[in-house]
Amino acid sequence: MTLETVKGAILGLVTGDALGVPVEFIDRDKLEKSPVTDMQAYGTHHQPAETWSDDSSMALCLLESLISGIDYADMMARFLRWAKEGYMTAHDKTFGMGRTTLKALGKFAHHTPPLECGGTGTYDNGNGSLMRILPVALYLHSIIGQEFPQSPEAYQIIHNASALTHAHPISLIACGIYCAAANELLCGRNTSADIQNGIAAAKAFYRSSSEWSTFLDQFRRVEVDVLQSLTRNEISSSGYVLHTLEAALWCLLHHNDYRSCLLEAVNLGKDTDTVGAVAGGLAGIQYSFHGIPADWLDVIAKRMEIELLCQVFAQSL
Repeated sequence: MTLETVKGAILGLVTGDALGVPVEFIDRDKLEKSPVTDMQAYGTHHQPAETWSDDSSMALCLLESLISGIDYADMMARFLRWAKEGYMTAHDKTFGMGRTTLKALGKFAHHTPPLECGGTGTYDNGNGSLMRILPVALYLHSIIGQEFPQSPEAYQIIHNASALTHAHPISLIACGIYCAAANELLCGRNTSADIQNGIAAAKAFYRSSSEWSTFLDQFRRVEVDVLQSLTRNEISSSGYVLHTLEAALWCLLHHNDYRSCLLEAVNLGKDTDTVGAVAGGLAGIQYSFHGIPADWLDVIAKRMEIELLCQVFAQSL
């Protein structure tokens, strides 16, 4: 995997996150009257225009941990440093942490084993693991191979990385489908049919076991032909993990460049930073690092540090 690919994925995620931070929680109706057209300052979280949130912080912690291979305790230790110390944040200050993540990190701080920390309840299906899972797709693509979506071992790693904070099957399946779709783009297979092949590969795995298949009906809209047929008003951009997955894929399928895809994502309103991050990671792979608008990249906080981390990660693979 090339450094440019890693940078496209990670800085695509970070840039989408930063684009959405100032308008997080704002209703779609309001954004239709005054849409986001460029990087903005302050807004919801009173942050400068360069600022990315918990989505990017946790993804970067995961990326850094994967440099040394799979170690779930190390992942959680880095997440805990982020929560307590502002580690891997834009301005050395943590903000935006979700309830389920907070509870999981509290358990880990009190010596609960990492894979037993994540929330398993129906209401623990926020998008807090989906927003950070992309580094796992990069890792699996390089370590297991381009066809990792056919590998049960790969899904176990994806599920474990999610379950550190979000362990309900809906969150695990959402992460699995997203990683399988990302893999198609990493292979250079970026047509709508290719993305559907990734989705289908993940669903085939989940359909093969009753442990997972009972939840698949909830993912019936996560099909390329269905998503392409849906109007903007039929897409929700709430913090529910399934809504975020649908919204990110919908944006990717309805646009032909990074800028328009991400402006669509954040102007959906509500959980704008996370929809921006999840869509941005995929769009950053599809349109490459050089497809991310330079005027957006130029203001990203700690961009050089992020690029250096991407370089070390790429070399480790």
